[in-house]
Amino acid sequence: MSLDISPIEKALLRGKWTVLPQDNPSPVVDLARAVVEGRFRDALTSPGARELFHVQSPSFDLPFDQAFNPPSAAQGDDAELVRLTLAVACLHAFVQVNWTGPDLDVEPLEVISLGSAESTTAPLNEETLNQKAISELAQGGEPAYHLTKVAAFLRLAEILLALPYDRCQSALWWRLRAASIHQQILDEPVPQPPTLLASLEPLTESCSTEPDLAGRLILEQGLLEHQISHDKSAAERFVQAAKATGLEYELTGALGKRTKFQQFDLSQLVLLAESHLPDDDAATTGDTSKNTDEAAATTPADSRAQPTNLPETLALNDDTLLEQTEFTSSSPAGAESHLKHIDPSSQPALHPLDQCILLSMCLNVKNTSPSHGLTNEQMSPYIARVISHPRNWSVHTMALLLRSRLESARTRTVERSTLQLQALIDQMPTADSTLPERLLYFHTIPLSNRWELERELALRFLGLGVVRSALAIFERLEMWEEVVRCWGALERPDKAIAIVRDLLEGRKAEAEEVVSRGKTLAGGVGAGAGAGERQRQIHDAAREAKLWCLLGDLEPQRAVEHYERAWAVSGGTSGRAMRSLGGYHFARASYGEAIVCLKRAVAINPLLARSWFILGCACMREERWEEAKNAFARCVAIDEDDAESWNNLASMYLRMGPPGKEKDRKDDDEEGDGEAKPATTTTSIPFTNKLLAFRALKQGLKFSYDNWRMWSNYMVVAMDVGELNESCRALGRVVEETSAKAGADSVDVDVLDRLVNAVTRAPADPEEAAAAAAAAAGGGGGAEAAGAYSSPNEGHGLLRNVSGLFERILLPRVTSARVFRAYGRLLTWQGRWEEALGAYLDGYRCGAAGTLERDAAAAADVERWREAVGEVEDVVDVLRNFGPRVEGEGGAGGAKWRLQGRSIVRTFMGRTKDFEDEPEWERLVELQRELARKEENE
Repeated sequence: MSLDISPIEKALLRGKWTVLPQDNPSPVVDLARAVVEGRFRDALTSPGARELFHVQSPSFDLPFDQAFNPPSAAQGDDAELVRLTLAVACLHAFVQVNWTGPDLDVEPLEVISLGSAESTTAPLNEETLNQKAISELAQGGEPAYHLTKVAAFLRLAEILLALPYDRCQSALWWRLRAASIHQQILDEPVPQPPTLLASLEPLTESCSTEPDLAGRLILEQGLLEHQISHDKSAAERFVQAAKATGLEYELTGALGKRTKFQQFDLSQLVLLAESHLPDDDAATTGDTSKNTDEAAATTPADSRAQPTNLPETLALNDDTLLEQTEFTSSSPAGAESHLKHIDPSSQPALHPLDQCILLSMCLNVKNTSPSHGLTNEQMSPYIARVISHPRNWSVHTMALLLRSRLESARTRTVERSTLQLQALIDQMPTADSTLPERLLYFHTIPLSNRWELERELALRFLGLGVVRSALAIFERLEMWEEVVRCWGALERPDKAIAIVRDLLEGRKAEAEEVVSRGKTLAGGVGAGAGAGERQRQIHDAAREAKLWCLLGDLEPQRAVEHYERAWAVSGGTSGRAMRSLGGYHFARASYGEAIVCLKRAVAINPLLARSWFILGCACMREERWEEAKNAFARCVAIDEDDAESWNNLASMYLRMGPPGKEKDRKDDDEEGDGEAKPATTTTSIPFTNKLLAFRALKQGLKFSYDNWRMWSNYMVVAMDVGELNESCRALGRVVEETSAKAGADSVDVDVLDRLVNAVTRAPADPEEAAAAAAAAAGGGGGAEAAGAYSSPNEGHGLLRNVSGLFERILLPRVTSARVFRAYGRLLTWQGRWEEALGAYLDGYRCGAAGTLERDAAAAADVERWREAVGEVEDVVDVLRNFGPRVEGEGGAGGAKWRLQGRSIVRTFMGRTKDFEDEPEWERLVELQRELARKEENE
């Protein structure tokens, strides 16, 4: 189904007004133009808006969606468009105050039209209206930030957008934007209705002929997926957005320098990118981008004179690092690059929308890579490519913000990182750029709101040890969890407790006064009591529940009481209360109670991987394997990088029996009574479960490559499912990680023997194995031999990896009799007689017989001596069998095998004379005589 979007709707979506000759001037056109140009006061105080935002009751004692009753049915051709336009005005007014700045010139009560004041109820004020809206914006058990400004505008926008739209199809798109903004004011992300993104598919198809609109829509869907931690889906959306706009990009290398004293050019990572969208933003952004290509070729991007309407880009001013990488090559390293015509040091300016796509891809690199230096190296080229050509205020702000985050972990750049972040915060209320420009690409970038930026700055201060400065910011923002953290760092937990109690008891409307003066009001009498009562009334339930949870964290001896009080205050909607209570019970081994609490928590907000993980661990301790499996499966669905959850998921698969044989626990989860027993023994684990465990471990190892325990589990499971090639690789990784400490114990010799057996079952001659394979392919027998020749898990297909395991990993690191014997068997199968003989002799020296000769304490152990006798007989048999073959090949020492055998027997007998009375001694004497007779006969 193709949906039609009117030109006015497109102007609202793009944030750019174009002259429409076919439209006659009308009130709705004037209204839409005012919204696009950022004149929200004109739009929201228009007669049509006052009629739409009329409230019958002067006290406004009803919820927003009941107090306002806008007509859902169209009243005229333009009624829907008016509603949509006013919803956009409310939404962008909310964004202006809390994200982009500058200050807004209209307040919600100037927009809302109240009924006649006939009652004695106190008149409504802005603070009360704002707190009412904030309380209604709590979602999924997560409270909205309580200092959010003009929250009523967001509520009004959501109410208008929730109405049915028959003509204005772009309302679906604006619902997506409103949902994304709503997510960013909550404490934690909450799941969105599945229909939100699904309903946009027809709209995506209808926009396919307009690349900029299609790219915007797909990118914004990806950003919402990113907010709710669906990183894989988000990555796919970002790539689709690049295809929609025609953006060409490639991460490659080019010769260049990164330091001032670098003498030789080295390959540097660079992002080559080229836009194909029409460049129609130069006039609106004030960026003279038509001359930036030439300027970029001769002048570093950060040192060029920036357009006056863009954020300040601070210089690094380091005595070693360059401001940016200087590329000395005019072409990328890849000869087959489809962007090889681009000079890395002088790339063309990108369209701002394409810049947004690159910044989003950079975000996804951060989400899907391990937390180490490689991530920074991958992200930096994306950001540098955007910063080099500033085109838009919001986009450039986002790029500088991402660069600031990257540089916060490096000693040479941490100063600029902090100063740049402070500069970005300071620019928000200024009028250095127009509001339409700031809103132009706002929805296509994950720009943080004002309090999140300030919180980030405070956390930066805290990381640098500037605790008092961080504390001052947190107090002003009333972020009490961080305030508690700061007082903990200052070793004053009593201050934190006093603050939270004052807030809960309503003794202070402004908690920062309590902190700054270091004292509280006594008793709450007189005027203080009146102020406290008013503050208590405007506390919404979600915020009060959060404060009770915080008090529970601070007072562990009364934690259960406080968490349960939080649950009661919230009316059973506080996910934080159940998460905290579940964690409390889990830490004290009350796993049944923890399961009950955590199940309630994940039912309220299923997007928090940590809650699912603890729930899975609790179920595992209670032997409720099916439930634990489901919990860990949710963990990895939310956070694919969680290697520990992958490992636990594999463990659950290996503990579960066939379907239907485990007790169904669904009905008694809430009660938490009884225990689920293991469904079955390990011998009856279905092969499908083993295969699922193998796949889970394989995925988890991508994110925990150095975890030898996971490699050990992977090795055993891979062997069990017939993936011997992977088992071989895993055994090598275990030995590499543990041999320095564990020595020979790092080798699982049973697995090693099975690997050698899998190789040696096949015919040793490759031609014979190939002939068997051909015969099997022709319909005759020999399927097993054919498989051994072609399969990577046995025979010649496995030989290369097993040989490499011995030669590159095992033999250089460990000394073990069984390892040498296994290697000898492999060499014997290959017909390498002299090397096989040497391996068996090395194994003899490491075995019981060899150590018995050197260890006086072991020499007194008769059982050890009997084992050693068997080894002596075995090595003599090896010499008897391999000696003539080595001699026949002209190998050194082949003619002396009998002499070597007699020497081994004689030496062993000479050093273990204390066991002459044992029956096995006669076997040694007879073996010595046999060797002497054969030598005499020859």
